[in-house]
Amino acid sequence: MRKFVLAASVALTAALALSACNKSEDTDQTATQQEAAVAKPTNATDTKAWSQYFGQIVRKNMQGMTADRPFPYFVPAGDDQAGQDGRARQLENVQGTVARGVTPGNMLVFGGPESAKTADLMVEAFKGANPGSFKNVIVLFIGDQADQQRVADAVGPSGATFRFVAM
Repeated sequence: MRKFVLAASVALTAALALSACNKSEDTDQTATQQEAAVAKPTNATDTKAWSQYFGQIVRKNMQGMTADRPFPYFVPAGDDQAGQDGRARQLENVQGTVARGVTPGNMLVFGGPESAKTADLMVEAFKGANPGSFKNVIVLFIGDQADQQRVADAVGPSGATFRFVAM
C-alpha cells in the first residue's frame, strides 16, 4: 500500500510539474501572439487578412459584453457588381437584425475595407431601429474618424452603447 501511495504521489507531482511547464509555454505563446499585432491589410479584397485585422480589434474591445461571442458584419469593398451585391445582402441581413432587436449583453461589430461604405450601411440599417431597442447592446464601428459622428448619430436613438475604433 505504501508503494502505491508513493507511486501515486510521484505521478501526481510529475503531472503538476508538466502542466506548469505547459502553462508557461502557453503564456509565452500568448505574449508572442499579442506582440505580433496584425497590420491593416492593403488589399481590399483579402477577406482573410481583414478578418484577422478586425478580430484583434474586436478582442480588445469586448469589455462589458456578456454574450458568448460578438456578431461581426463585414462590409465588402468595391464598386463592382460583387461588392454591390455583397453590401446589399449584408444590409438586408443587418436590417433584419435591427428590426428584430438584439438581446442585451450582445455586441454587433461593423467593419470593412472602405469606412464610408460601412458607415453608409450602418446608417441605412439603423433607420429601422425602435427607440431604446438596443439598450445594453454594444455596437462597435471600426472605420475612419470622418465617419464616426454620422454613425453615432444613426445608432444613438436605438439606445445602444456605441464604440468607435479608428483603423
